[in-house]
Amino acid sequence: MSSPERLDTRGLRCPLPVLRTREHLKERAPGTVVEVLSDDPLVVLDMQAFCAKERHDYLGHDEDPGPVWRLRVRKRPQGQTPPSA
Repeated sequence: MSSPERLDTRGLRCPLPVLRTREHLKERAPGTVVEVLSDDPLVVLDMQAFCAKERHDYLGHDEDPGPVWRLRVRKRPQGQTPPSA
């Protein structure tokens, strides 16, 4: 298993960590795992909501001192489409 890609969004506040994650995933193959670093206190809730809406897999998070959250997201599988807006 390869290491996840890393996306550093520290210093950005809602909704920018989620928007950057969305843009990053657009360029990636289905199944790609991205580790998002963020110091936004609302990022865990925001990322869970984003993943539910876009049907990506939210793989959990860890909190490092600072605090800095390390959130893991897997791009939705091939053929799975997001809900209609």
